[in-house]
Amino acid sequence: MRRAHTTLARDFPSLDPASGAAYGSSKRAPMNPKMLLKAVFLLLVLLVLVLMGLNNGETVTFRLPPLIHKLALKAAIMYFAFFAVGFLTATVLLAGGGKRGSAKPAKSGK
Repeated sequence: MRRAHTTLARDFPSLDPASGAAYGSSKRAPMNPKMLLKAVFLLLVLLVLVLMGLNNGETVTFRLPPLIHKLALKAAIMYFAFFAVGFLTATVLLAGGGKRGSAKPAKSGK
């Protein structure tokens, strides 16, 4: 009779939560306060959207003659749509802001 081979966490120390070596590193990077602030701000904006949605159930007519002649929706849906358009616009404008390696000119051996 054969025994089934079982894999234990001790066989892979990088996966063992007790070893403190999660994700292949024994040191943890400190939390980025800027990222935390952004997350809190986004949650506050979403809270405002929820409050607007709860308190604005009336139907509103939206007109934008070159694009939309007449659109009647609940006010809460329009608030969410405006937020989504603004959020996507900001994402597109701020995307790709990382540091890029600059190409250094090769030194000539004179």
